[in-house]
Amino acid sequence: MTDIKKFFLNGESYYIKHDINLFELIDYFNYNNYLLVLEHNNLIQNKKNWKNIFIKNQDKIEIVTIVGGG
Repeated sequence: MTDIKKFFLNGESYYIKHDINLFELIDYFNYNNYLLVLEHNNLIQNKKNWKNIFIKNQDKIEIVTIVGGG
């Protein structure tokens, strides 16, 4: 039996079959990881920890991108 996990990214629900970490998630959705802030289950996560945090069922992830301008 496959363990399917449901997680939320910016309020939208997604499903995954394989274990992925936050770094892989950022890469999959093609975010520029230099210009964002990532919140995982209500905690801001330091970029150096993204490869060590794997998505679990019902996780809530919020990504805020930083946009420059004048």
